[in-house]
Amino acid sequence: MTSQALPHGDSAGTILGHPKGLFVLFFAEMWERFSYYGMRALLIFYLTKHWLFSDSDAGIIYGAYTALVYITPAVGGYMADKVLGQRKAVAFGAVLLTLGHFFMAFEGEPAAGNSDNPVIYIFWLALALIIVGSGFLKANISVMVGQLYPRTDVRRDGAYTIFYMGINLGAAIGALICGYVGETYGWAYGFGLAGIGMLAGLIVFTLGKGLLLGRGEPPKALAKSTEWSMYGIGFGLVAVCWVLIQYQSVVGWLLGGFGLLLVGYVVGTAVMKLSAEDRDRIFAALFLIFVSIVFWALFEQAGSSLNLFTDRHVDRGGVPASTFQSINAIYIILLAPVFATLWTWLGQRGLDPSTPMKFGLAVIQVGLGFLVLVWGAQSAGLDIAVPVAFIFLIYLLHTTGELCLSPVGLSAMNRLAPAHMASLIMGTWFFASATGNFAAGLIAAATGAEGVGDASGKEVVLDVYWTVGLYAVVIGVGVMIISPLIKKLMHLDTLKDDDADIATEDALAAAAATPATKA
Repeated sequence: MTSQALPHGDSAGTILGHPKGLFVLFFAEMWERFSYYGMRALLIFYLTKHWLFSDSDAGIIYGAYTALVYITPAVGGYMADKVLGQRKAVAFGAVLLTLGHFFMAFEGEPAAGNSDNPVIYIFWLALALIIVGSGFLKANISVMVGQLYPRTDVRRDGAYTIFYMGINLGAAIGALICGYVGETYGWAYGFGLAGIGMLAGLIVFTLGKGLLLGRGEPPKALAKSTEWSMYGIGFGLVAVCWVLIQYQSVVGWLLGGFGLLLVGYVVGTAVMKLSAEDRDRIFAALFLIFVSIVFWALFEQAGSSLNLFTDRHVDRGGVPASTFQSINAIYIILLAPVFATLWTWLGQRGLDPSTPMKFGLAVIQVGLGFLVLVWGAQSAGLDIAVPVAFIFLIYLLHTTGELCLSPVGLSAMNRLAPAHMASLIMGTWFFASATGNFAAGLIAAATGAEGVGDASGKEVVLDVYWTVGLYAVVIGVGVMIISPLIKKLMHLDTLKDDDADIATEDALAAAAATPATKA
């Protein structure tokens, strides 16, 4: 089915000015994020307190795991573009994720990670299933959001921000409930709840198929044998990731090699096969992708070193440290409507900051978050627990930075990429997150190198945070300075819609005026 034959995304009706299909994707992604972030809130503690890995080893494992989670979308996106279509890829990914989260509930007896406890291999399998499941789901469900809208529809940034609210609603509930249950009643119960959440996401996505109006179907007729061979490749990737997650150093080499091939393929395609303007847009997208690596390397300290810092050095008042993982998501829920409304309001008046300008602001804010935390900790004194207010402050600055980068980046990737490269570019976007997450693991390992749990260990963490915070602010300012050049490469004034039967400009303007963010 070609994009010209598809009905307009609003054809099944709208809710709050957006297609109903958006809210199917919203709720499916909400439950997927419930499971992912519920497990993520517990993972660093599970590694250090159950499997008794050192902080440095746990940080590397955590970084390798999250990196692989963001590498696999490039593969899943490519297979969806060429064979499966986004809808089938998302459904397959959801099945793998459900299995992975349920396997996490098998914990065995507490023991060192390299002991003879055979359950450790079930743990590696659970991580591998989650990694590959995310690869088939993450990039493709994000692409399906964009497929509901014409490329020039001014509602797109607002739509992705609403979608991002679904992500963070699930993340907030998952971190609070799974984190509390896991730390209070046992790891198996927390991880088991995450599995139930993923199963709920699969059910929502399956039942809401009709409201997607044919979006995400295979690009051409798909034989059953071909479809099942794709699933076979998926299970083969699970086996590969089962090995990789046990040998984390290999992941670094994989990132370097695969990254060069991926960027080379994208650049080669842009130079050899695209028009001049589409080629420039791809180069602009790649610039944004590289900037995002810096952001994610710092932002993703949340689940590793910052999680451990909160547990050991913050006056939490007896609240489990894992539940603080929900703060970022709660801020997103509160602030996403504000940012979505702000972008739309500014856009209608021609005052919306460019995407690269927003990226520069994001990197500055993530750096300032660490600088504020260091200042607060040093003001209190190294021998005194850090007031919990500074944890709320760092998450606030990281959240406002995230809202300037992540939903805006999702929208930019979908807008800048030609239709036949949409999932590949979205996969490349997530690959940048993989690189950032692996770098985050290296930073986390540095913070746990010595003196864990005492003033000297606290000082090591703060020194690292001060350094990375300063670098981020300088890089963010640099991005803002060259943002006008990157904006020119985007050629937004000549973007054309893929669907020739889209609504007129007057209809689009009327739709954009509808309150779209009161979710």
